[in-house]
Amino acid sequence: VAMLEKTTSAAILLIVLSAVLVQCEENATGSFLPLKKASHCNIEKCQLPNCRCSGLRLPSADFKEHVKEIPQLITVTFDDAVNVINYEQYQQLFDGLVNPDNCSVRGTFFVSHEYTDYALVNALYQQGHEIALHSVTHGSGTDYWREADVELLMAEFGQQIEMLVKFAKVNRKHIRGVRLPFLQISGNNTYEAAKRLGLLYDSSWPSQRNPPMWPYTLDYRSTQDCQIGPCPNAAIPGFWVSPMVTWLDTAGYSCAMIDGCIFPPKDEVDTLFEWMVNNFKRHYDGNRAPFGMYLHAAWFQRGRHYFEAFRK
Repeated sequence: VAMLEKTTSAAILLIVLSAVLVQCEENATGSFLPLKKASHCNIEKCQLPNCRCSGLRLPSADFKEHVKEIPQLITVTFDDAVNVINYEQYQQLFDGLVNPDNCSVRGTFFVSHEYTDYALVNALYQQGHEIALHSVTHGSGTDYWREADVELLMAEFGQQIEMLVKFAKVNRKHIRGVRLPFLQISGNNTYEAAKRLGLLYDSSWPSQRNPPMWPYTLDYRSTQDCQIGPCPNAAIPGFWVSPMVTWLDTAGYSCAMIDGCIFPPKDEVDTLFEWMVNNFKRHYDGNRAPFGMYLHAAWFQRGRHYFEAFRK
């Protein structure tokens, strides 16, 4: 597998495309027939566990009068390389944290290739963390990803799968999710490529909806707000979207990633913690849609008390 650098051009990526596509064909779970435009969701036909309409509905009608009985799910995710610079922070962050059922708290790492130490990725994987995809090259900006076709996307993520399997010893079946660099999707292409690679979900699509959106599948037309287009309009049966419900900074501006908030609180543990809790309460006191804590580890270096507040 070629060790592609961040500056690798699309042309070089396409040289290795044929080999990647062979493996993709073997791992694909869906048809490669032309995509069909998504229609309005049929609630009667679209039922869990394999289909769910987009929107603000609760996961079960049984919860309508008992919202407080819905467990509040929290996802903690990190983007980009895993290496000696951030690995110890990850160990400190998750060490000793347990869920109400006494199971250890674990995160999701959307791994890109450059600067990644695959031995440390393996260590995280062995500890029970989810390892997901963030591309090989990370691209050269938003235009690269906005204009990416299916073949380029399959090369970017197909190769990253190969490297995670070969060098980090991650079980191929456990690689289920993807997040696009810069959160820049390319409409239907992003989801068609992910489906062809046998992936289960994408977590690249921000949403400012309030109440927050629950995850849903692309069997039918998405009703999610399109913050960073182009957004998909085709039916991709069985493929899940995990909306990145945005946070609000201290000035009320939305931010998909915590480190993307323009006006963060003062660098004080209690002030930062209160801000995080207020964002959490929008979910917990509302419709209990999953609460996401999305960031890059470099954010911990921006303030003296950022890590302590986050760990709290």
